Amino acid sequence: MREILGRRRRLRFRRSEEPAQLGAALTCATAWQWPVLPGVGLKTSGGRGSRGDRGDRTQGCACPDPECVVPGAHPFDPGILAATTDERLIRWWWTNRPTAPIMLATGGRAPCALSLPAVAGAVALTALDGMGMRLGPVVATPTRWSLLVAPYSLERLGELLYAKDWVPSSLRFHGEGGYLVLPPSETGTGHVRWERAPSPSSRLRSSRGDPIAGSAAPWLPDVEAVLDALVAASNGAPDGGSRLAY
Repeated sequence: MREILGRRRRLRFRRSEEPAQLGAALTCATAWQWPVLPGVGLKTSGGRGSRGDRGDRTQGCACPDPECVVPGAHPFDPGILAATTDERLIRWWWTNRPTAPIMLATGGRAPCALSLPAVAGAVALTALDGMGMRLGPVVATPTRWSLLVAPYSLERLGELLYAKDWVPSSLRFHGEGGYLVLPPSETGTGHVRWERAPSPSSRLRSSRGDPIAGSAAPWLPDVEAVLDALVAASNGAPDGGSRLAY
């Protein structure tokens, strides 16, 4: 009996040490039904590579492009079409690459997103809060903030943008066929975190009272509800919102 109890304690200890990326990826895929895949990640060059070394070590993208503009924060192998909600595959990916960034494949039934420079993102959130707008999850990196929104089609997005006098190039749209890096990933620009943590929707139930699969996913606003504030905030950014900064 002691051996069995000891084994159970060891198993609980191992689960508690489960890598943060794996736990977050499983939550996205199995609880929220968001398709994810591992990002390319970072490689380290220079210095001796020890943990205590504070020398001239630099981090770059692990992809073959030496001038990658989104280091570590994009799919490579596997490609974006491999994104899945399959628990076994996700466990295999992050068991083999425990520090790999979490990439969300946007569009379809998954969330879409709008991203803008970090300074403009803070301004936009203040404006939306002042309007009493209910926001969904907001992903923050040191350089950009991304607001997750309900899925939209390219046709609908085109109609909304056509009605604008001008849309700054620093405002980016992550829709069908796109991707977005999710917390708690580490990229070339720094740590990825939740500026606004996901809050679950009211759990929907069938007529028999059974929970509907995927209904626990975080609540998402409609793209039209936040677009005006993001355009205005980007236009008022220090650089006029004209630079596409990653």
